[in-house]
Amino acid sequence: MKIAAIDIGSNAARLQISNVLHNGDVISFKKVEYVRFPLRLGHDVFTFGALTEESEARTTKLMQVYKLLMELHEVEAYMACATSAMRESENGPEVAERILALTGIKIHIIDGKREAELINNVVVQALDNRQFLHIDVGGGSTELNLYQNREKINSRSFKIGSVRLLEGKESKGAWRSMHEWIEENVDRSQEVIAVGTGGNISKLFNLASKHTELSTTIDEIERIKDYIAQYSLDDRINKLRLNPDRADVILPAAEIYLSAMKWAGATEIVVPDLGLKDGLIQLAYQQLCKKKK
Repeated sequence: MKIAAIDIGSNAARLQISNVLHNGDVISFKKVEYVRFPLRLGHDVFTFGALTEESEARTTKLMQVYKLLMELHEVEAYMACATSAMRESENGPEVAERILALTGIKIHIIDGKREAELINNVVVQALDNRQFLHIDVGGGSTELNLYQNREKINSRSFKIGSVRLLEGKESKGAWRSMHEWIEENVDRSQEVIAVGTGGNISKLFNLASKHTELSTTIDEIERIKDYIAQYSLDDRINKLRLNPDRADVILPAAEIYLSAMKWAGATEIVVPDLGLKDGLIQLAYQQLCKKKK
């Protein structure tokens, strides 16, 4: 059985197709296909407040491609969600309806709280009983989740993200609000460890020296950020071999992760290979099981 997830963010849209594996009573998912395309919808929305006809056309074409891939893989169930850019777009719901009519792909536009819940459902698997600050940086928003004893005790979404920062469109007071939320909620009397999700922290982690198999230090993230910053955008693409849509947003994203860690007093960051797409895979499987009962 194969399940799929489509995650339409402010920077890119991703398709992941996974096999469902059964080991006794334990269910797990193995990735068999992953495609990422840089739509950069956030540019339209954070600049004009709505998606342009060109962006709608490109998104429609991409959904047609993703639908064909799901058909080739004989996917039994899927979940498609759009986050910050489409939920803030004045014409987001209308665009989603037109895409449904043309492609058959139903896009659910979810709010920051629902986005955080879906990510939480998979990230909690990588935690232990210590205090963790989960930082998920997207193109248009950052979700912060605080965990204690593997239980989420608070969360909040902020209108600050890599694309938004790149274009100088961050929400007024977003930095201050994030700082205040961390100070009010993180217990500085005990150790706090950061958990980072998102494409940019995964790339930074891949370039960093590892502390453990799944973690590195704030000093390493800072070092890699400074190293990348020495290069021009062209050199980041041609010499460091970063994708163009990663090369321009990786430094703004790094600044968000580092700021949150410093404010929380976290010196270590865990980077599991998990995110919204994995939460969507899990949700699609659960909904399919309910239908079959």
